[in-house]
Amino acid sequence: MPYVEATGAKLYFEEGGYGYPIIFIHEFASDIRGWETQVRHFSRSYRCIAYNARGYPPSDVPEDVALYGWEFAVDDIAAVMRDLKIERAHLVGLSMGGYAALQFGLRYSEKASAIVAAGVGSGSHPSQRDAWLRETSVLSRIFIDHGMVSMAERMARGPARIQLKYKDQKSWRDFVVRLRQHSALGMSNTMARCQALRSSLHDLRDQFSEMTVPVLLAVGDEDVRCLETNLMLKSTLPNAGLWICPNTGHAINLEEPFAFNAQVENFLSAVERGCWRRGFPGTEVGPHLGWCRRTCRDNSSVQVDPETADAGVGCLHHSRPSSRSHSKSLS
Repeated sequence: MPYVEATGAKLYFEEGGYGYPIIFIHEFASDIRGWETQVRHFSRSYRCIAYNARGYPPSDVPEDVALYGWEFAVDDIAAVMRDLKIERAHLVGLSMGGYAALQFGLRYSEKASAIVAAGVGSGSHPSQRDAWLRETSVLSRIFIDHGMVSMAERMARGPARIQLKYKDQKSWRDFVVRLRQHSALGMSNTMARCQALRSSLHDLRDQFSEMTVPVLLAVGDEDVRCLETNLMLKSTLPNAGLWICPNTGHAINLEEPFAFNAQVENFLSAVERGCWRRGFPGTEVGPHLGWCRRTCRDNSSVQVDPETADAGVGCLHHSRPSSRSHSKSLS
């Protein structure tokens, strides 16, 4: 099995496709299997990497709770990039993974060319903080006391997750089956440290107001815990757009995979063409974001000179393909 070395844990990853890299970062109640539809779609044009967070087998499940936390989650993205010899990448994260992606944009802005943060914000709104801290403390113990078989369906029937069952019962059943296979210890430690102790996104407004990485925020209109925080992020992040998907809960990429893929693809395409939020006050897209993906089968990229872009003149920059196989499928 392929692994990368992170601080205190080995992280399992899978990849497929060729071209500019996209790194997929999963949510608390999922793992790399939750990105299957996205990886199948985007690996036609990109090099797609998905990995399991620490605490999610076959990644290591450290027994020491001190080896968990949002800081580790952010640095684990950097570890994946380092081991796979990736200097810069697009990031696509859901919920816990979206939170890590946004924090990565603050701490490693030079490594993130674009960020999709979907379903972020649970427990961040000031009106939710006290309840969030109580809930995460209780849940971290319940995972150990009751185990994942007992907890999986209860979680999947939550008010922001039951929408998947109404739309696609097979996808919902698959979600429950995957959730039962998670490590109770890993889930408990992740909840106790990564979820419970993370800063509210509202407390990071000053930092976000200076972050220029292009961001697509995506949220379901029935993901009540996240809606107001996404509106705050939209008004704060100077280079962000917000997509609100109707009649949709938390697992937006599972509930509406084709709409989600289309929104992400349009966003990345706009970033790569250099026209994401072009002309909006206070935003400027650097010329280094003008890649062309169509000629990237050999893992090269095309950087477009903005002065000659209209004439179709580009400068081809080759990067040596990774020695690792890019053909592993996501299962």
